[in-house]
Amino acid sequence: MKKKVLTVALAALLTFGALSAPALAGAEDVVVENAWSRASIGMNRPGAAYMTIRNTGDEPVTLVGLATPLAKMPEIHETKTNAGGVSSMSPAVEIAIAPGESVALEPGGLHAMLMRLQEPMTEGDTFPLTLLFEDGGEVTVEVPILGVAARGPED
Repeated sequence: MKKKVLTVALAALLTFGALSAPALAGAEDVVVENAWSRASIGMNRPGAAYMTIRNTGDEPVTLVGLATPLAKMPEIHETKTNAGGVSSMSPAVEIAIAPGESVALEPGGLHAMLMRLQEPMTEGDTFPLTLLFEDGGEVTVEVPILGVAARGPED
């Protein structure tokens, strides 16, 4: 009986911790903070997700992909603006994060592009987004969907 109570208490602690703390990946070297996205207008246009990914370890980590049931084609994209002021977006094959450094996925730069949405992104909902790392490690974070005009996680 004592073992069952301990197991239930541990499960509750882990569940509560996952909801209130940053997500940790693999060997607890990657922390994902301030994840957010904007509501979509239907499903015909792609969505995007933003966050900060921090490497707290002693070795570099490399983000190589994304997975989510919300979109058939989640990819890491980068927006660049040339000297003439023309912006373009292209897939970023991988993102290396040095020890002690962080990478921001934010509007106008690197971001998680969510193409071929399977359902509308509705304000107030959340969705799971799994970050895939070169070493096979994964981290899943619940991404809150904010309003269409949101500019950051505080909106």
